[in-house]
Amino acid sequence: MCGIVGIASVDRRLSLELVAHMRDTLRHRGPDDEGAWLSLDGRVALGHRRLSIIDLSAAGRQPMVDLSGQLQITFNGEIYNYQDVRRDLEARGHTFRTATDTEVILEAYREWDLACLTRLNGMFGLALFDEPRKRLLLARDRAGEKPLFYRTDGRSLAFASELKALFVDPACPRALDPEALDFYLTYGYVPGDRCLVRGIHKLPQGHALTFDLGSGAVSVRAYWSLPTEVSVDALSDQERVEELDRLLADSVRLRMIADVPVGVMLSGGIDSSLVTAMAARVSSRRIKTFTITFPGHGTFDESPYARAVAEHFDTEHVELAGEPATVDLLPELARQYDEPIADSSMVPTYLVSRLIRREATVALGGDGGDELFGGYPHHSWVQQQGRMGGWIPRPAQRAARAAATRLMPVGTKGRNYLLGLTSEAPWNIVQFNVLFDVEARRQLLAPSVPAQLLTGAPEAYKAALCRAGDTPLRQSTSLDFQTYLVDDILVKVDRASMLCSLEVRAPFLDHRLIEFAYGRVPDRLRATATERKILLRQLAKRLLPSSLDLKRKQGFSLPMGEWFKGDWGRFIEDVLTSPQADLFDRRTVRHLIAGQRHGFSNTYRLFALLMLELWRREYGIRNVDANADREIFAEPLG
Repeated sequence: MCGIVGIASVDRRLSLELVAHMRDTLRHRGPDDEGAWLSLDGRVALGHRRLSIIDLSAAGRQPMVDLSGQLQITFNGEIYNYQDVRRDLEARGHTFRTATDTEVILEAYREWDLACLTRLNGMFGLALFDEPRKRLLLARDRAGEKPLFYRTDGRSLAFASELKALFVDPACPRALDPEALDFYLTYGYVPGDRCLVRGIHKLPQGHALTFDLGSGAVSVRAYWSLPTEVSVDALSDQERVEELDRLLADSVRLRMIADVPVGVMLSGGIDSSLVTAMAARVSSRRIKTFTITFPGHGTFDESPYARAVAEHFDTEHVELAGEPATVDLLPELARQYDEPIADSSMVPTYLVSRLIRREATVALGGDGGDELFGGYPHHSWVQQQGRMGGWIPRPAQRAARAAATRLMPVGTKGRNYLLGLTSEAPWNIVQFNVLFDVEARRQLLAPSVPAQLLTGAPEAYKAALCRAGDTPLRQSTSLDFQTYLVDDILVKVDRASMLCSLEVRAPFLDHRLIEFAYGRVPDRLRATATERKILLRQLAKRLLPSSLDLKRKQGFSLPMGEWFKGDWGRFIEDVLTSPQADLFDRRTVRHLIAGQRHGFSNTYRLFALLMLELWRREYGIRNVDANADREIFAEPLG
């Protein structure tokens, strides 16, 4: 696990000093080593910070050159099947001088060109410069576990694992993008290739980008996508459980490979418990598990369940108590999440990552199980609504929707459910996890963003991702994989763990498991109107302790409502009502705060505004200038 940066230019000699400064903002991602490389003509510069996991020797230093001297790579991530790919390449005549997965990528590219990406089973963000072709390749793994930001001005391209590295360049813009801001306030994250900063993009999951040094042309294309159909096969339900068992066990086996200590993030939920079960099965050593507790906070404290799983599999189990005083972490986390997300579970994720890092460099987690196998409440709700919505005449739906919008303030329990029930498909699927609807966003941004810029584009974007003809469940789970998973969950885990120099691996996001879940598991074994994670629970009944409640859904979450009554509430109010918080309408903010104190559920909305405001202050991000029609780049890159 590492941090990567670089710049390529059509016609400018680049500064290696600038790239070194960019690189060193990512020291937390790679504290073990550093490297930088400049092409002979000075038009390509690559930087790397290393967290040593495989082949801890100096032979693994990056940027790395291939044996021909024609390819240079800077790579963040892990290729879990690198040993298999290496054997294939050796049979084709390739030779190797290191034991690293990085060199395997270089040789795979020499053999298969861009098609090499489909042969890699792993998580990665990489940049590879092909000297003969004068081409820079950027690529991101199928699920989007590893991040990659970039900006281009038509003559140059700069990229980095984290946005803060791009900010090192004085020419990098620091103005809010109004469209991306609209998305953030709608969902609490910015999906797809958008970024909250104007002129910067994210490379989407499963995509590759090429930059031509001759012309400056940029091409972005998908090299992988989710299965769009469920194949019909003759497997019985039990045979399908056995196939899931085999795939998950092999995925965990591959992700246990490391030259450093490995642990498991154990929340006590079904996903992390199954990962623990598989780790105990495939490991020859006693495994270590880690969890965070919230004593006295009822359902938020999952430690009894995590402890039961740990005892069942005889793990070396460590617990950490989370306290409300962790409000002090929020400015630090706003600095680390250099494109903010509104997910408060970043706090316990960071705390448990910090705990694990004392004893391990790699940890396995349960992320992806909900998206793949239908684990969220809305995966059942969309099916309930599909049945109920047909009984409600459209005029009645419109009237009920108008009444709900007018009479139920933001934060009223059940408001989003009712708005979804009164919306036509697939807009009902989109509605469930909206933080602020269009009207609420207009009120919130009244002083800074003209109403005509807030048109419902975020809702339309997600609705367009729902494939016509798919069942509501397939639409919902596919949408979650393409948005919430990659742009919230995986961002949360990557930034929190990397702040601690900890590598987190997600066995459920092995592409074989993803393709199995979306391409070979029928809806009735994923989720119905009354049950969720049906196939996973069948496997869990075989492997997990019988005392474990398999219908719980919690994970690493904060008791936000309770904490808001203390230091958290005071801190949030102080930040959002200060004179500096000039992006939001103060009357609307005070209304949200008052509503929370009077029983409305606004903590997550207020947390979204808090993290956005702290981020703006940390990085000096300018407000939206709706009337500006100027060049994004004040100076050429580099």
